[in-house]
This record gives sequence, C-alpha cells and structure tokens, in this order.
Amino acid sequence: MKSELIVDVQPKEVSIALLEDGRLVSLQKESRNIAYAVGDIYVAKVKKLMPGLNAAFVNVGYEKDAFLHYLDLGPRFSTYSEFLKEVFPSDDNAKKAPKSLPDLSRMKLLPDIDKHGTISDRLTVGQELMVQIVKEPISSKGPRLTTEVSFTGRYMVLIPFSDKISISQKIKTTGEKLRLRRLIESIKPKNFGVIIRTSAEGKSVAELLHEMQTLKKCWEDTVAKARTAPIPSLIFEEESRIVGVLRDVFSPSFENIHVNDPEIMSQIKKYVSIIAPEKADIVKLYDKPEPIFDSFSITRQIKSSFGKTVSFKSGAYIIIEHTEALHVIDVNSGNRAKAGTDQESNALDVNIRAADEIARQLRLRDMGGIIVVDFIDMNKVEHRQALYDHMREIMANDRARHNILPLSKFGLMQITRQRVRPALDIVTTEACPSCNGKGEVKPSLLFTDTLKEKLAYLVNDLKEKDFIMYVHPFVDAYIKKGIISQYRRWRMDLGAKFKIMPDESLAYLQYKVLDKKRNEIDLKEEKDLDKSSTTKTKTKTKTRAS
Repeated sequence: MKSELIVDVQPKEVSIALLEDGRLVSLQKESRNIAYAVGDIYVAKVKKLMPGLNAAFVNVGYEKDAFLHYLDLGPRFSTYSEFLKEVFPSDDNAKKAPKSLPDLSRMKLLPDIDKHGTISDRLTVGQELMVQIVKEPISSKGPRLTTEVSFTGRYMVLIPFSDKISISQKIKTTGEKLRLRRLIESIKPKNFGVIIRTSAEGKSVAELLHEMQTLKKCWEDTVAKARTAPIPSLIFEEESRIVGVLRDVFSPSFENIHVNDPEIMSQIKKYVSIIAPEKADIVKLYDKPEPIFDSFSITRQIKSSFGKTVSFKSGAYIIIEHTEALHVIDVNSGNRAKAGTDQESNALDVNIRAADEIARQLRLRDMGGIIVVDFIDMNKVEHRQALYDHMREIMANDRARHNILPLSKFGLMQITRQRVRPALDIVTTEACPSCNGKGEVKPSLLFTDTLKEKLAYLVNDLKEKDFIMYVHPFVDAYIKKGIISQYRRWRMDLGAKFKIMPDESLAYLQYKVLDKKRNEIDLKEEKDLDKSSTTKTKTKTKTRAS
C-alpha cells in the first residue's frame, strides 16, 4: 500500500491529508493561532467548587471556565500540591521561599489520595494550579483539565510525580519489552514516570536518553515559567503544532510527504531527519501554482466524503447525522436491492461494505462520543456475529480509544470513540456567491466582465503585476478556450503576466486572488474603501462649493 502525506499550509490553518493508494483516509485541520489545544499547560486558579459534580471550575483564560473532575487530579495529587507550594509560595511564606526552583527528584513521594474522596477536601477557591488541557472546548463547553501533566515525545511520554514505567501493548516481543524496561529504569530521573511508545521499539540507548533529557528540560522550563507568569496564562505548548500533529501520524511506511510552504517543509524535514534519517528525502516542496489539494485529487474526495450522504461500492450509501449528544449513521442498500442474491446475503454484503466506509468516516471526520449505526436487518445469528467481528477487526488500527458493542435486537450497533476535539465537519454544499441564497442571480455571462474589471483594478490601481487569480474550473475552461482566448487578450490589454488558475474548492461564480507571497488580496474590501474615499471627496467638494 502506497502511503503519502499531503500538507496544505494556508495563512490561517494547516490541513494534513493522509492518502493510502491515493484514497483519502485521514484529514486533520489545525488553526495556526489556536489556543486551548490538547497538551497545552496553563497556570490557572480555582474559581468555583461543585460538590454535587465532585469537580471544580477553573479559570484558564477561556471565555468558559474549564472543568476539572476529582478523578482528573490523579493519585499523586498530594505530592503535586506540596511541589506547587514551593513554586507558588503564599504571602506568609514568600520570604522563606528559596530563590531556586524546587527539584522534584529530591522530593519524597507522598501516599496516593483516596480515589473515592471529594473535591472539597483537595481544592479551595482561589487556589493556584498547573493544569493541562485533555479535551479542547467543544460546542458550549469549556476545556477539560487534568493536574497529571505529561510531556510527549516520539518514543516516550514523561510523567512527573510518578515512578511507574508502562510499555505500549503494541510491542509484542517479550525480550524487547524487558530490554526497554531495564533501559528506561537505568536512565529515567527519580520521581518521573514513563510511558514507552510503540516507536521506541528497537531504538538505541543514545536515542532514548536524548529524548528523555529533552522532555525533562521541557518540564524544568515549564516550572520556571510558572513561577513568574501571570495567572491565568499559557506556560507550555509544542514548538510547532504542525510537527506535533506529524508526530502522531508519521509512519516509516510513508513514501512521500508533500508540503507547499518552504518554512514548514524545513521544520518537517528537520523532524523526520531526527526520528528517521533514512526517510529525510521523502519530504518534498510543492511549488506549483495549482492548489496542492487539487493536484492530488483531495478536494474532490473531501466534497464526496463529508456530505450528509456518502455513497460507496455497488450503489449503497450511508446517511450521517450529528446531534449534540451523539452521531447517528443509517445504512441503505440503494441499487443493491436489485441484486440477484437472496435478501439475507445481500444485507450481509451491504453491511460489511458499509462497516468499511463507517470505520473510514470515523477516522476521517474524527467523530467521537457515542455513535449509533442502524445496519440493514439480518435474521441469521452467524451473520450478525460476522458483522460485529469485521467491525472490530477494521477498527483495530484506529489510534483513538474506542469500544464496540454487538448488534442489538433492533439491528443497532453502538460505538464509543475517544473525543478530545470537535469533530471535523466540512460543509460541502455551496451558497450562491451571486445572490447569497435569495434565488435570483446576475447573468452568468457577465461574470467575465466582472473578472476583467477586477483584473484592471489590480493592475492599474493597486499596481499588482505578479499575482494569481483562482476561479472555478468551469470558468477557467471557458475563459481559456480557443487559440486567442479571453485570458490571453486580457494579459495583452493590461500588459501584465498574471495567472488565472482553477481551484476546485471555489463555488461557480466565486474567485480569489493571491499575491506573490501567497497572501490573499481582499478585492471587495479595497474596492469599497476606494468608493468610500471617493464619496467623501465628493461630499467635501460640494460643501466647499456651497
């Protein structure tokens, strides 16, 4: 199977698409200025205790207070609290507090707290905490927090206030497990726990020691920043969110990584050179004017995969509905109902194919929480069991934690899947850019006149000579038809070497313009500004005349 990673870098967000044999199986979008992302660490203050929920609301600076449950305090909360007393000394103890930062490795770990305790026994209103985001804000809810902070690397996760070593269950060899355990025991600092990740399998002592030291340095820098930072404020985040996302999805089986931004390409290449030096050459810069997602047929796949109705093989399809509490998926046989096989076999075949598509959709949309699937009814017990076994098998490669229940007597399958960020919901329908949904549009033939006016404004008024205008593929084909096309005449008349390129993500009568630095030029705003200034000038002239 050929695996490729396509990275589309835009001014406001980065999209990462994973292709397997050219088929889109995973899509992640990360805002370049996102706050309150999973893994971020904040200094915060307890705002309100909720004994009925056995939880607290904490001010981390978000518009909604973050949620901290008693169970998310962690068993080592007593040691954590003592440590923070030295990091955040009270007014009475401020003079006695040492100037140097506390050293966790020299502390004595206190007994675990009672897992059946209450939040009021451990927290007080106004108490200062160091917390980590475990779930991003979703809908009307604020972030969810934990005081069990951790630092994630490529080969391991470092957990302060613990001495436990855990090993990924995906490492099957007993000898390798023993080797890694002994190795980590010999190099890890005291009072730090470690989770050994699957990618650590076969790695040398030098590689693991280097990452251990890097993660410990992250911890020390975070503590140092916590002492001086205002409350609430961010004290730790990934150096590059793009590299952070890549760390979780990267696989040595990748054949190519295409990136359309030189700076991000350098970051990714540097990261790949560290974790897999032999794979550094697979990172390639995409510098063609055609949008990178269009070039690899990703835009078309997104529009066909993210709608309410998703078709798959043999004419069958599924319908996906989202609610606040859960996701509902309905399986329909479509044209398969006309197949010559008996009804029971036909239902099993459609359900098996639907299960494959549903597993892909869960990864693609990053759907989480409760998912209820209404499969086509099957009477035979062995067929129902076969569908359940197949769903478990194809979901085994899903990195998100999940649980699947057998089919109920109503033919419903219930799935729970880990949700740490909002589901990726891409609207595939297009609002008419001419009428804004009113139902009446300007004559489409006049659209070319509008484009010519915009081009003249760019060249003559804004003095832009080197830019690219993106239009719908149908419009692009129309203005470039013939030997002496409209496109060629426009360039000759205006005396500029601008380009017009198709972009599948645009609506029919929509366009956008990027300058040579790939920044978008807002023509509407600048045109309106020009008009308003002209109006002001006319008004002043009339006033003076009067």
